[in-house]
Amino acid sequence: MPAVLSVAEALPPFKVEQERAVEFAREMFSDTYKDIERLLKAFQNGQIESRRFAKDIEWFKQDRGFAERNDAFIESAVQLGSEAIARCLDNSTFLRRAVDYSEIEAIFFVTTTGLATPSIDARIMNKLPFSPHTKRIPIWGLGCAGGAAGLSRAYEYCLAFPKSKVLVLSVELCSLTFQKNDRSKSNLIGTSLFADGVSCALICGDEVTSLHNGSVPEIIGTHSTLMPDSLDVMGWDIKNEGLYVIFSRDIPTIIEGWLKPNVTAFLDEQGVSLGDLRHFIAHPGGKKVLDAYVASLGLEPSMTSISADVLRHYGNMSSATILYVLRRHMELQPSAGELGLAAALGPGFSSELLLVRWKE
Repeated sequence: MPAVLSVAEALPPFKVEQERAVEFAREMFSDTYKDIERLLKAFQNGQIESRRFAKDIEWFKQDRGFAERNDAFIESAVQLGSEAIARCLDNSTFLRRAVDYSEIEAIFFVTTTGLATPSIDARIMNKLPFSPHTKRIPIWGLGCAGGAAGLSRAYEYCLAFPKSKVLVLSVELCSLTFQKNDRSKSNLIGTSLFADGVSCALICGDEVTSLHNGSVPEIIGTHSTLMPDSLDVMGWDIKNEGLYVIFSRDIPTIIEGWLKPNVTAFLDEQGVSLGDLRHFIAHPGGKKVLDAYVASLGLEPSMTSISADVLRHYGNMSSATILYVLRRHMELQPSAGELGLAAALGPGFSSELLLVRWKE
């Protein structure tokens, strides 16, 4: 089966400790909310210690039009995306040799936080020596589920073309969507949670051999689900000024009631039970989301420790986050045959699930 052979990240330049983010939010929102100190507890309760941003936090205190913020997205996305690709293809932790750009048959580019036509992958191909015949598959609008969906679509491509090597590049610069004049609680909560992240994964078909070091996760099945009549759970409200965050407080409750039947049906199809899983590669949408995973699926809390650690140090980077989590699971070098479930939830409301099995 197709396998993930390498994952790498490119860190946005500005590290912001959560205490500084609290000060920023207090300055932005205190005139609107008389109980601002109570609301600011969300910053501590989320158990995020630091995040990365494409711009220094002072940049966000000025009024910025949609065009200016989107131009900043394009510039940073090309720079950071190029870095993540280079590190992924020349990653001695996972690969026996560097993979040449000309060997890449397709790029699945994932984002939900900026707009570009030509897309970011085309702009990167003008900087890095890819073959001009490399296929480009931009995926926009899947939010936090996008990284898992990108892996699933790459898996399907490699099933059809078992000699292929393809990339999944996720670039999410959530900070650049910040609306300075949006005083909604959704925007306040988003300010406490979302961050910028860039990650790239190399997925290869069955007939690609002698590339990887140690054990790697092969993808043995995927599952996509859309919940009917749930369009208002999360996403963007697109206005003249840009993208306004929609973020329902009911997400953890929805997860608890909806996720387990969804996961169980998928695992049943694969002839696997929850008890067979040794790894839970969960997109950490937030502390309450991780708690809801544990409660819904009856998992040991330790199975979300890697996801919680990524959340603690990087925040919620939308689609890129699950690739950060996957890389850390891969670094543990699980024994051959161990099973893992990758899970991410996104707008729609939707879920993307992948069942993986480690192989030598």
